[in-house]
Amino acid sequence: MGTILALCEALGGVPPAYLLPHESYGDLRALEAFEDPKARRILALLNGLPPDEMQNVIADLERRREDLGLEPVPDDEAQGKPQRRRSMDDAARYAADSLEGL
Repeated sequence: MGTILALCEALGGVPPAYLLPHESYGDLRALEAFEDPKARRILALLNGLPPDEMQNVIADLERRREDLGLEPVPDDEAQGKPQRRRSMDDAARYAADSLEGL
């Protein structure tokens, strides 16, 4: 973790989530939310919930956002956007290419 944080600092203070090797992390709103310690706590609490319970939590949060007059958050899964993970080799190549481009 220390290495990741040092690298982020060397890159001009970019958030650690920007370095995660997953195409869905291109979602700037999600990356900004991840920088909030409370959001990370929520994710930790959600980790390991059964799928049906996770869906109940999502529905509750969507209702609360609507009640508060907040705009809905797009559902990438429902829109058919692929969720693809890079292999460790692909992630390393991506990181090296990104650093070479500096």
